[in-house]
Amino acid sequence: MTTDPAQQVRKRDMTFAGRTRTEIWQEIPSEENPYLAGQCRCHGYDILALAEKRSFAEVLFLLFQGELPTPEQARMLEFLLIAMINPGPRHPATRAAMNAAVSKVRTQHLLPIGLSVLGGAHLGGAEVLASMRFLGANLERLPAEVARECLAAPRPDDGRDFHPAPGFGSRFGGIDPMPRQMGNLLATLPGNGDTVAWGTAFVEALTPHGLGWLGPGIVAACMRDLGFSPWAGAGLFQLICAPGILAHGLELADKPITAMPFLDEEHYVIAAEARK
Repeated sequence: MTTDPAQQVRKRDMTFAGRTRTEIWQEIPSEENPYLAGQCRCHGYDILALAEKRSFAEVLFLLFQGELPTPEQARMLEFLLIAMINPGPRHPATRAAMNAAVSKVRTQHLLPIGLSVLGGAHLGGAEVLASMRFLGANLERLPAEVARECLAAPRPDDGRDFHPAPGFGSRFGGIDPMPRQMGNLLATLPGNGDTVAWGTAFVEALTPHGLGWLGPGIVAACMRDLGFSPWAGAGLFQLICAPGILAHGLELADKPITAMPFLDEEHYVIAAEARK
Protein backbone atom coordinates (compact mmCIF):
# COMPACT_ATOMS: atom_id res chain seq x y z
CA MET A 1 0.00 0.00 0.00
CA THR A 2 1.42 3.38 -1.00
CA THR A 3 2.48 5.83 1.69
CA ASP A 4 2.55 8.81 -0.66
CA PRO A 5 -0.05 11.30 0.75
CA ALA A 6 -0.82 12.52 -2.75
CA GLN A 7 -1.88 9.01 -3.73
CA GLN A 8 -4.10 8.35 -0.72
CA VAL A 9 -7.84 8.21 -1.27
CA ARG A 10 -9.67 10.82 0.79
CA LYS A 11 -13.23 10.52 1.97
CA ARG A 12 -15.53 13.15 0.51
CA ASP A 13 -16.56 15.78 3.03
CA MET A 14 -20.25 15.83 2.19
CA THR A 15 -23.50 14.46 3.49
CA PHE A 16 -26.00 13.00 1.04
CA ALA A 17 -29.76 13.32 1.40
CA GLY A 18 -31.39 10.41 3.16
CA ARG A 19 -34.34 10.40 0.77
CA THR A 20 -35.45 11.93 -2.52
CA ARG A 21 -37.28 15.22 -2.00
CA THR A 22 -39.39 17.25 -4.42
CA GLU A 23 -41.77 20.16 -4.11
CA ILE A 24 -43.35 19.31 -7.45
CA TRP A 25 -44.96 15.95 -6.81
CA GLN A 26 -46.54 14.22 -3.85
CA GLU A 27 -47.34 10.51 -3.82
CA ILE A 28 -49.77 9.24 -1.17
CA PRO A 29 -48.88 5.61 -0.41
CA SER A 30 -51.38 2.93 -1.32
CA GLU A 31 -52.97 1.15 1.63
CA GLU A 32 -52.14 -2.23 0.07
CA ASN A 33 -48.52 -1.45 -0.85
CA PRO A 34 -46.62 1.56 0.56
CA TYR A 35 -44.18 1.43 -2.37
CA LEU A 36 -47.01 2.25 -4.79
CA ALA A 37 -48.89 5.53 -5.03
CA GLY A 38 -52.60 5.50 -4.29
CA GLN A 39 -52.90 9.20 -5.13
CA CYS A 40 -50.63 11.68 -6.90
CA ARG A 41 -50.65 15.45 -6.48
CA CYS A 42 -48.94 18.02 -8.69
CA HIS A 43 -48.17 21.11 -6.60
CA GLY A 44 -51.05 20.13 -4.35
CA TYR A 45 -53.59 19.36 -7.09
CA ASP A 46 -54.88 15.81 -7.52
CA ILE A 47 -53.63 14.68 -10.92
CA LEU A 48 -56.83 12.80 -11.81
CA ALA A 49 -58.95 15.85 -10.95
CA LEU A 50 -56.68 17.90 -13.22
CA ALA A 51 -57.11 15.29 -15.96
CA GLU A 52 -60.87 15.64 -15.68
CA LYS A 53 -61.13 19.42 -15.56
CA ARG A 54 -57.99 21.03 -17.01
CA SER A 55 -56.22 21.15 -20.39
CA PHE A 56 -52.77 19.79 -21.14
CA ALA A 57 -51.42 23.34 -21.49
CA GLU A 58 -52.73 24.29 -18.05
CA VAL A 59 -51.22 21.25 -16.32
CA LEU A 60 -47.93 21.68 -18.17
CA PHE A 61 -47.75 25.27 -16.90
CA LEU A 62 -48.60 24.09 -13.38
CA LEU A 63 -45.92 21.40 -13.44
CA PHE A 64 -43.14 23.90 -14.15
CA GLN A 65 -44.47 27.07 -12.52
CA GLY A 66 -46.13 25.72 -9.41
CA GLU A 67 -49.47 27.41 -10.08
CA LEU A 68 -52.21 27.23 -12.65
CA PRO A 69 -52.05 29.77 -15.48
CA THR A 70 -54.50 32.55 -16.11
CA PRO A 71 -56.84 31.98 -19.08
CA GLU A 72 -54.65 34.36 -21.14
CA GLN A 73 -51.46 32.47 -20.26
CA ALA A 74 -53.11 29.12 -20.99
CA ARG A 75 -54.25 30.36 -24.41
CA MET A 76 -50.77 31.59 -25.25
CA LEU A 77 -49.14 28.30 -24.26
CA GLU A 78 -51.82 26.34 -26.15
CA PHE A 79 -51.07 28.42 -29.24
CA LEU A 80 -47.38 27.56 -28.94
CA LEU A 81 -48.05 23.85 -28.40
CA ILE A 82 -50.05 23.68 -31.63
CA ALA A 83 -48.15 26.15 -33.83
CA MET A 84 -44.77 24.55 -33.08
CA ILE A 85 -45.91 20.91 -32.89
CA ASN A 86 -43.89 19.95 -35.98
CA PRO A 87 -40.55 21.50 -37.00
CA GLY A 88 -41.11 19.98 -40.44
CA PRO A 89 -39.17 17.52 -42.61
CA ARG A 90 -36.54 20.13 -43.54
CA HIS A 91 -35.44 20.54 -39.91
CA PRO A 92 -32.25 18.62 -39.06
CA ALA A 93 -33.90 17.00 -36.02
CA THR A 94 -36.76 15.62 -38.10
CA ARG A 95 -34.36 14.45 -40.79
CA ALA A 96 -32.35 12.61 -38.16
CA ALA A 97 -35.44 10.68 -37.04
CA MET A 98 -36.45 9.97 -40.64
CA ASN A 99 -32.99 8.71 -41.59
CA ALA A 100 -32.89 6.56 -38.48
CA ALA A 101 -36.30 5.12 -39.36
CA VAL A 102 -35.32 3.90 -42.84
CA SER A 103 -32.09 2.55 -41.32
CA LYS A 104 -34.33 0.23 -39.27
CA VAL A 105 -33.55 1.74 -35.89
CA ARG A 106 -36.05 0.51 -33.30
CA THR A 107 -39.03 2.85 -33.24
CA GLN A 108 -38.69 3.63 -29.53
CA HIS A 109 -35.32 5.22 -30.31
CA LEU A 110 -36.51 7.51 -33.12
CA LEU A 111 -37.68 10.32 -30.85
CA PRO A 112 -34.54 10.38 -28.66
CA ILE A 113 -32.40 10.53 -31.81
CA GLY A 114 -34.39 13.48 -33.15
CA LEU A 115 -34.42 15.28 -29.80
CA SER A 116 -30.65 14.95 -29.44
CA VAL A 117 -30.33 16.99 -32.64
CA LEU A 118 -33.10 19.36 -31.55
CA GLY A 119 -31.03 20.29 -28.50
CA GLY A 120 -28.40 21.93 -30.72
CA ALA A 121 -27.48 25.53 -31.42
CA HIS A 122 -28.92 25.61 -34.96
CA LEU A 123 -32.71 26.05 -34.73
CA GLY A 124 -32.65 23.96 -31.56
CA GLY A 125 -33.00 24.16 -27.81
CA ALA A 126 -29.62 25.79 -27.34
CA GLU A 127 -30.73 28.63 -29.63
CA VAL A 128 -33.94 29.03 -27.59
CA LEU A 129 -31.85 29.35 -24.43
CA ALA A 130 -29.50 31.88 -26.07
CA SER A 131 -32.45 33.82 -27.48
CA MET A 132 -34.15 34.06 -24.08
CA ARG A 133 -30.92 35.42 -22.61
CA PHE A 134 -30.54 37.87 -25.49
CA LEU A 135 -34.09 39.13 -25.08
CA GLY A 136 -33.72 39.46 -21.33
CA ALA A 137 -30.47 41.41 -21.66
CA ASN A 138 -31.89 43.90 -24.17
CA LEU A 139 -35.50 44.30 -23.09
CA GLU A 140 -34.86 47.76 -21.61
CA ARG A 141 -33.14 49.04 -24.77
CA LEU A 142 -34.66 50.37 -27.98
CA PRO A 143 -35.18 47.47 -30.45
CA ALA A 144 -34.03 49.58 -33.42
CA GLU A 145 -30.78 50.46 -31.65
CA VAL A 146 -30.06 46.82 -30.82
CA ALA A 147 -30.88 45.87 -34.42
CA ARG A 148 -28.32 48.39 -35.74
CA GLU A 149 -25.64 46.89 -33.52
CA CYS A 150 -26.51 43.33 -34.54
CA LEU A 151 -26.56 44.20 -38.24
CA ALA A 152 -23.06 45.64 -37.97
CA ALA A 153 -21.69 42.11 -37.68
CA PRO A 154 -20.24 40.75 -40.94
CA ARG A 155 -22.66 38.60 -42.94
CA PRO A 156 -21.51 35.34 -44.54
CA ASP A 157 -20.55 35.85 -48.17
CA ASP A 158 -20.94 32.19 -49.12
CA GLY A 159 -24.73 32.11 -49.12
CA ARG A 160 -25.14 30.74 -45.61
CA ASP A 161 -27.96 32.05 -43.45
CA PHE A 162 -27.27 34.95 -41.12
CA HIS A 163 -28.45 35.04 -37.50
CA PRO A 164 -27.66 38.55 -36.21
CA ALA A 165 -29.12 37.49 -32.84
CA PRO A 166 -30.21 34.10 -31.48
CA GLY A 167 -33.74 33.33 -32.64
CA PHE A 168 -33.70 35.91 -35.43
CA GLY A 169 -32.31 35.84 -38.96
CA SER A 170 -32.75 34.23 -42.35
CA ARG A 171 -33.58 30.69 -43.39
CA PHE A 172 -32.74 29.33 -46.83
CA GLY A 173 -31.74 32.84 -47.82
CA GLY A 174 -34.90 34.70 -46.82
CA ILE A 175 -37.46 35.41 -44.12
CA ASP A 176 -39.20 32.27 -42.91
CA PRO A 177 -42.93 33.00 -43.46
CA MET A 178 -44.32 30.62 -40.82
CA PRO A 179 -42.57 32.19 -37.79
CA ARG A 180 -43.48 35.61 -39.22
CA GLN A 181 -47.17 34.65 -39.28
CA MET A 182 -46.88 33.17 -35.77
CA GLY A 183 -45.34 36.40 -34.52
CA ASN A 184 -48.16 38.45 -36.05
CA LEU A 185 -50.77 36.25 -34.38
CA LEU A 186 -48.97 36.26 -31.04
CA ALA A 187 -48.98 40.04 -31.02
CA THR A 188 -52.80 39.94 -31.02
CA LEU A 189 -53.17 37.52 -28.10
CA PRO A 190 -54.05 39.10 -24.73
CA GLY A 191 -51.47 36.93 -22.95
CA ASN A 192 -48.47 38.39 -24.75
CA GLY A 193 -46.19 40.69 -22.78
CA ASP A 194 -43.15 42.93 -23.06
CA THR A 195 -40.94 40.30 -24.69
CA VAL A 196 -43.24 39.53 -27.62
CA ALA A 197 -43.79 43.27 -28.13
CA TRP A 198 -40.03 43.94 -28.06
CA GLY A 199 -39.34 41.07 -30.44
CA THR A 200 -41.99 42.34 -32.84
CA ALA A 201 -40.37 45.78 -32.92
CA PHE A 202 -36.92 44.18 -33.32
CA VAL A 203 -38.17 42.17 -36.30
CA GLU A 204 -39.57 45.34 -37.90
CA ALA A 205 -36.04 46.76 -37.91
CA LEU A 206 -34.60 43.52 -39.36
CA THR A 207 -37.20 42.97 -42.09
CA PRO A 208 -35.74 45.44 -44.64
CA HIS A 209 -32.52 43.41 -44.46
CA GLY A 210 -34.22 40.12 -45.33
CA LEU A 211 -34.24 38.90 -41.72
CA GLY A 212 -37.04 38.02 -39.31
CA TRP A 213 -38.36 35.70 -36.64
CA LEU A 214 -37.05 32.14 -36.44
CA GLY A 215 -38.87 29.35 -34.64
CA PRO A 216 -36.57 29.41 -31.59
CA GLY A 217 -37.09 33.17 -31.28
CA ILE A 218 -40.87 32.77 -31.22
CA VAL A 219 -40.61 30.15 -28.48
CA ALA A 220 -38.08 32.23 -26.54
CA ALA A 221 -40.28 35.35 -26.52
CA CYS A 222 -43.36 33.37 -25.44
CA MET A 223 -41.49 31.50 -22.73
CA ARG A 224 -40.14 34.72 -21.23
CA ASP A 225 -43.58 36.32 -21.19
CA LEU A 226 -45.00 33.18 -19.57
CA GLY A 227 -42.36 33.35 -16.83
CA PHE A 228 -40.23 30.32 -17.75
CA SER A 229 -36.47 30.27 -17.21
CA PRO A 230 -34.10 29.91 -20.19
CA TRP A 231 -33.26 26.37 -19.06
CA ALA A 232 -36.93 25.41 -18.98
CA GLY A 233 -37.53 27.14 -22.33
CA ALA A 234 -34.82 25.10 -24.04
CA GLY A 235 -36.27 21.81 -22.77
CA LEU A 236 -39.89 22.74 -23.38
CA PHE A 237 -39.01 23.59 -26.98
CA GLN A 238 -37.97 19.96 -27.42
CA LEU A 239 -41.19 18.78 -25.79
CA ILE A 240 -43.33 21.02 -28.01
CA CYS A 241 -41.69 19.81 -31.24
CA ALA A 242 -41.50 16.13 -30.22
CA PRO A 243 -44.85 14.98 -31.73
CA GLY A 244 -43.91 16.09 -35.24
CA ILE A 245 -40.46 14.51 -35.07
CA LEU A 246 -41.94 11.20 -33.92
CA ALA A 247 -44.73 11.28 -36.50
CA HIS A 248 -42.28 11.75 -39.38
CA GLY A 249 -40.04 9.00 -38.04
CA LEU A 250 -42.90 6.53 -37.67
CA GLU A 251 -44.15 7.39 -41.15
CA LEU A 252 -40.94 5.93 -42.58
CA ALA A 253 -40.40 3.14 -40.07
CA ASP A 254 -41.56 0.41 -42.47
CA LYS A 255 -40.06 1.96 -45.60
CA PRO A 256 -36.83 0.86 -47.32
CA ILE A 257 -33.66 2.92 -47.06
CA THR A 258 -34.26 4.14 -50.61
CA ALA A 259 -37.29 6.13 -49.36
CA MET A 260 -34.88 8.88 -48.23
CA PRO A 261 -32.59 10.83 -50.57
CA PHE A 262 -28.91 9.92 -50.77
CA LEU A 263 -26.49 12.60 -51.92
CA ASP A 264 -24.37 11.75 -54.94
CA GLU A 265 -20.72 12.76 -55.09
CA GLU A 266 -21.53 15.89 -57.12
CA HIS A 267 -23.65 17.33 -54.30
CA TYR A 268 -21.67 15.99 -51.34
CA VAL A 269 -19.74 19.05 -50.20
CA ILE A 270 -17.51 19.31 -47.13
CA ALA A 271 -17.19 22.84 -45.75
CA ALA A 272 -13.71 24.34 -46.04
CA GLU A 273 -13.33 24.74 -42.26
CA ALA A 274 -14.22 21.06 -41.76
CA ARG A 275 -11.39 19.96 -44.07
CA LYS A 276 -8.71 21.47 -41.84
